[in-house]
Amino acid sequence: MSREREPQSFAVPGARPTPTVALPREPRAISGRDLERIEEAEIDVFDEVDTEAPPPALPRRRRGLRLGRVFAGAFGLLVSLAAGLWAERVIADLFARSDALGFVGIGLAAIAALALFAILIREAVALARLQSVTRLRGDCERVLRDGRLSEARAFADRLKAHLAARPETAAGRAHLDALRDDVMDGPDLVRLAETELVAPLDAEAKRLILDAAKRVSVVTAVSPRALVDVAYILFESGRLIRRLAELYGARPGTLGYFRLVRNVLAHLAVTGVMAVGDEFVHQVVGQGLAARLSAKLGEGVVNGVMTVRVGLAAMEVVRPLPFHAVKRPSVADFITSLASFATRRGREAQAPQQ
Repeated sequence: MSREREPQSFAVPGARPTPTVALPREPRAISGRDLERIEEAEIDVFDEVDTEAPPPALPRRRRGLRLGRVFAGAFGLLVSLAAGLWAERVIADLFARSDALGFVGIGLAAIAALALFAILIREAVALARLQSVTRLRGDCERVLRDGRLSEARAFADRLKAHLAARPETAAGRAHLDALRDDVMDGPDLVRLAETELVAPLDAEAKRLILDAAKRVSVVTAVSPRALVDVAYILFESGRLIRRLAELYGARPGTLGYFRLVRNVLAHLAVTGVMAVGDEFVHQVVGQGLAARLSAKLGEGVVNGVMTVRVGLAAMEVVRPLPFHAVKRPSVADFITSLASFATRRGREAQAPQQ
């Protein structure tokens, strides 16, 4: 059998040569020396294609010791040494008076040390719970991005274990177990877990936020002092943050609570929801509603809306999953209920006067 010849090219007599089209150049980096030469020669940077210099590396930021941490560590050690010397001196004085008093002092010191150790363990566990919420949010984003079914199933199991103590998720856990093998897509399984496990907690969180906003609106509407308004708003906002954290399985301790409040304030600062102006007041009270409410009731509604904003920010921080399958709540979802509540309270207040 004859072998097939390989394809060859032939020049056609009298044919015009095909013009070569210059391909666009690839993007290249320009070094500092080239920039100086470009500025001196006043040439276009897009015409300079003869450089192969790599892009300059960004200078690394030197991470030194922070003075605040050094001060806190040194001061904490100094206070600990002072407390130890004080306890030793007190016990020595008790033994000098009576051996029985000395042993009582040793027993009290031991009880105090054990209680402090238990408090430290509780705070560490609380901080670990807050950290677990952060890890769950990060893992959720990764699973939704990668789409691996095995990682989605492992994530669903971790989410169930995290919310196992909440009775609102019992039906959702059973439904998720029944449908786990039927869902063959990783992101769909994560969205199903959010709908079945987190959505019932979202409904309870909205109720807590609305109740807190109503209490703030009533108290600030009847209080005679602005200082009382500020104090009660801070108290109600702090209690709302703690309740939302407990609802989503991130029950904080003392240190964890301060860290949680810091994260909520940071979220409020990033989203820019702390500014309240006259235009915002009119939007909150609603068209025509300002004429039917007194000045104090309108101020109470505005304070209630600010409490709603704090609650929504806390909800974003302590929720173990970002909002994907469930619609993110907004302030507009609460304005109608707050306005109707304020209108009803205003009518009840005017009825005895009539």
